[in-house]
Amino acid sequence: MIYDIRHVTTYSYEAPVAFSLCALRLRPTSRAGQKVIDVGVDIDPAAAKRIQRRDFFGNDFEIVHIESEHRELRVEARARIAVSRPVAPAATAVWEDVRQQAFSVKDLGPQSPAHFIYASRVVTLDEPAVAYARKIFPSGRQVLDGASELMERIWEDFDYDPKATLVSTPLGEAFAKKKGVCQDFAHIMIAGLRGVGVPARYVSGYLRTAPPAGQKRLEGADATHAWVAVWCGPIDGWVGLDPTNNMLVGDDHIVLAEGRDYADISPIDGVILSSGGQDVEVAVDVIPLPSEDAPPTFG
Repeated sequence: MIYDIRHVTTYSYEAPVAFSLCALRLRPTSRAGQKVIDVGVDIDPAAAKRIQRRDFFGNDFEIVHIESEHRELRVEARARIAVSRPVAPAATAVWEDVRQQAFSVKDLGPQSPAHFIYASRVVTLDEPAVAYARKIFPSGRQVLDGASELMERIWEDFDYDPKATLVSTPLGEAFAKKKGVCQDFAHIMIAGLRGVGVPARYVSGYLRTAPPAGQKRLEGADATHAWVAVWCGPIDGWVGLDPTNNMLVGDDHIVLAEGRDYADISPIDGVILSSGGQDVEVAVDVIPLPSEDAPPTFG
């Protein structure tokens, strides 16, 4: 499947902004299961300086200096991406073996599970969230079976409510409310998995907005989305699970960035020099192209 993606973020400021320094993570990269065909980011007002980098986890990011006074900042990212994900394994190792393998790993590269076992800046291993997951992992259970049930429990027990939480809402508060958005559900699931010793990472991206005929529209469409990748051992590697929609990650999911939690991969972050507040609007379009344009399957 090939997608055209358009991601527009508009900041409106109460007072003029004299200077803005932004970190943008809006350029998807080619990785297992997806290939970037084209990508671009436009900024208005024009930046005085733009510096592109790639972070430790393989995400493209850009440092932007805006030195002209402005009352509005508009950032538009566009990409064309081909997606063809492998089928999830039918059977995986038991979770205790995966835990032992993760704690014994010597590889410290970007894909290593060693970076995704412990608490991180946003994913605190709160005992209620860990206890919620612990009962799903009895001795001898296959790791993907347990992770899939945890995903289903979150989907059943938590309400999708964009007004219930903010980007800054702590994990424990979202867990107590049993409400939130995809970011909250992903963080809660990651906390539960890490709490029992199963590596899990945070994935941000996009979700296809047009459901198949006769099926319900998925939650999280028309905005950036978030889900979880769980490490199933050295043979099966990372498998994506979407707790907001209770589904395996497939060709409807497009990866923008990966990290330990949202703080690692916020799409836009930075500082401004101004005396007033701000409003922000985000619009996302994910448009599938005709199937005859799709490339062959790739790894």
